[in-house]
Amino acid sequence: MESVDFSTWLKKMELNHPLVIAGPCSAETEEQVLKIAHQLKETDATVFRAGIWKPRTRPGNFEGNGVKALPWMAKVKEETGMLTTVEVANAEHAKLALEFDIDIIWIGARTTVNPFAVQEIADALAGTDKIVLVKNPINPDLELWIGAIERLHTMGIKNLGAIHRGFSSFKKTKYRNTPQWQIPIALKQRFPTLPIINDPSHICGEREGLFDVCQTSLDLKFEGLMIETHFDPDNAWSDAKQQITPARLKEITEELKVRKGRVEEKDSLAKLNNLRAEINVLDKQLIDLLADRMDVVENIGKVKKESNVAILQRSRWSEVMQGMVNEGKLNGLSEDFIEKIFKSIHQESIEHQEKIVNN
Repeated sequence: MESVDFSTWLKKMELNHPLVIAGPCSAETEEQVLKIAHQLKETDATVFRAGIWKPRTRPGNFEGNGVKALPWMAKVKEETGMLTTVEVANAEHAKLALEFDIDIIWIGARTTVNPFAVQEIADALAGTDKIVLVKNPINPDLELWIGAIERLHTMGIKNLGAIHRGFSSFKKTKYRNTPQWQIPIALKQRFPTLPIINDPSHICGEREGLFDVCQTSLDLKFEGLMIETHFDPDNAWSDAKQQITPARLKEITEELKVRKGRVEEKDSLAKLNNLRAEINVLDKQLIDLLADRMDVVENIGKVKKESNVAILQRSRWSEVMQGMVNEGKLNGLSEDFIEKIFKSIHQESIEHQEKIVNN
């Protein structure tokens, strides 16, 4: 698979901007679908998305209109000329999407995590020339993501791409699904021609932060964006907080910067700029991880204060240091480097605990 050029379908679109996929979380009514689609014609959106089948976490919520909404998508294509895309979660969904001539089919995060379901969908789509996009699994497992793409490719599906929608976390963060940018970066390293579409709506879970996530993805050379849009987001039937109006979508895409190398720049400089963008993301992640670590350190300080225990536990510190040195060696990092880093982290940890214990 490494030698396959997966980007042919995107090149054929001949876009002068990143691919934009937009539309409501759910196809609620025919009127709603068509109204949003016509408003999106005034934006950079090339593909209209809408949830037909909605896999909800708990029963009782709106789970989509199902097959009756597929003719609405056909009307979108007929009236606006936009391509259409829907999520499929099983083989029957896939067959219906083909029957109604949906242009792009995507497999959702909850389905990607299940190789049995992916294989059934791959069998149903075998040999299709439709574009098939695979969202990352809900858990941060690169091999599971790649495995789903491989299953589709093995069934003769050539027009493939990936959607990065972030990963579930048990810990509360500012994101609905943490980006963990290093995972799509690793996917891109494995398959450089595989188009990756960023889904900031599901990463953020709300409107705030959408622009920043979009910009980061473009800085990392992602090929497109999938953004949920609705003419009345606050009254959407599902995921209201993360949807924006088509007008706001237009503002965002106009403000985004697509960083291109000047014509006279050498390839090596362009590659360097890409790598520096990746470093910026990783450095931000390091800071976030260190902040998380200090939160845990402060909780340890509270326990020590309650138990009247000394801050410095030499045996524990020696155990941690040796473990990190060994781990560093396995990853090609020198003992001296690891010791410098963790001595600094340890000193900062002591200072955090002193504030807790002595106050």
